[in-house]
Amino acid sequence: MAIRALATDYDGTLATRGIVPDATVEALKRLKASGRTLLMITGRELPDLKQVFPHIGLFDAVVVENGALLYRPDRDQEELLAPAPPAAFLDDLRRRNVEPLAVGRCIVATLRTHDEAVTAAIEALELPWRIIFNNESLMCLPDGIDKASGLVAGLHALGLTPPEVVGVGDAENDHPFLAAAGVSAAVANALPSLRANVDLVTEGEEGAGVAWLIERLLDGGLDELVAKRRLTATASAAAARSS
Repeated sequence: MAIRALATDYDGTLATRGIVPDATVEALKRLKASGRTLLMITGRELPDLKQVFPHIGLFDAVVVENGALLYRPDRDQEELLAPAPPAAFLDDLRRRNVEPLAVGRCIVATLRTHDEAVTAAIEALELPWRIIFNNESLMCLPDGIDKASGLVAGLHALGLTPPEVVGVGDAENDHPFLAAAGVSAAVANALPSLRANVDLVTEGEEGAGVAWLIERLLDGGLDELVAKRRLTATASAAAARSS
């Protein structure tokens, strides 16, 4: 199955300290002009992303809040993919002096150093929520909501499937959506644990790495990798049937 779309994280992948280099924006435009689809999968909240990234309209779908909200820039349309955080949970976090505390439409985020306090609040209220780490950040979301579920929702809205996507990221919270993608990539600056579990690592860090990946997609350099993945999957399926 041909790769028809690129799904990318934002911070540490497309962007350096929140800003996407001009050369990377031009690469995104070339990919879009080729008829392929662009998706973004990020932990940022939508108003913040719109403020720092004026080229959001290049993307066919944007999944924010680490999988909790789907945004279609062409329609300026939002779709919640998860419930809002319970007021009792937020009150409990504030009583435990969890600061800073960012609250989105669904996501609740703070610093990794508050891991114990946030875990205690979730357990005290017996909430079906879990903690997701992203470098020094800590995010809370309902069970079953992550970048993989967001990717599937975004692709469904666009009439695509995970095997048709190459995904790229840099941190712990990118593992789920990269595992779901047809081809997975990590930028050169990604965490070692992520680099060790993807199909390829880019030549170049952050936005330069994404631009390199886009050129490999446009010049056919990913075709051999896709073919190998297909052969491996076929062989694994055959082995499972014969066992």
